[in-house]
Amino acid sequence: MKKIALFLMLVPCFYLSQMKTGTFSDLEVQQKENPKPVVIHLYTDWCAVCKIESYRLSKDKELVNLINDDFYFINFEAEKTKDKIHFQNQDFEYLQNGNLGIHELALALSKNKNQPVYPLWVFLDRHQNLVYYQEGQMTPEKMKEKLLEISAL
Repeated sequence: MKKIALFLMLVPCFYLSQMKTGTFSDLEVQQKENPKPVVIHLYTDWCAVCKIESYRLSKDKELVNLINDDFYFINFEAEKTKDKIHFQNQDFEYLQNGNLGIHELALALSKNKNQPVYPLWVFLDRHQNLVYYQEGQMTPEKMKEKLLEISAL
C-alpha cells in the first residue's frame, strides 16, 4: 500500500517535468498573444541519435523548465508529418516519393535542400528570425547555453 501511495505522489512530478510541445498552427496563435522565441526540433523515427538526444534532453529538469517557461517548442517528425502546414506566411505540404516522403517544411528549414541532417535544430527569436541553426546532436549543456543567449536578446 505504501508503494502505491508513493507512486501516486510521484506521478505528478514526472508529468510536470515534460517538455510542452506545440504545433505550427498553435504557434501562429500563441505568437500573437504572447511572443516568445521558438525552438524547432526536426527528427525522424528511424534516427537513433534523435532518440538518445530526446531522452537526454527530457531528463534535464532545468532545461525542461527553461523551455516550458520561456520558449515555444515544436517537435517536428520530418518524414511522417503529412499535414499541410502554414508557417511564416507560406504553405508547406508533404512530398510523397513512393512509400517514403518528406515534408516541404523540413526542406525549407534545412540548409541541405536535398536531404536534411537529423536531428536538426532551428532557433527563432520572438520575431521569427533565425538566430541559431544546428545539424546533429545537441547536448543539454549546449542547449541551455543557446537558450540563455536567445532569451537575453
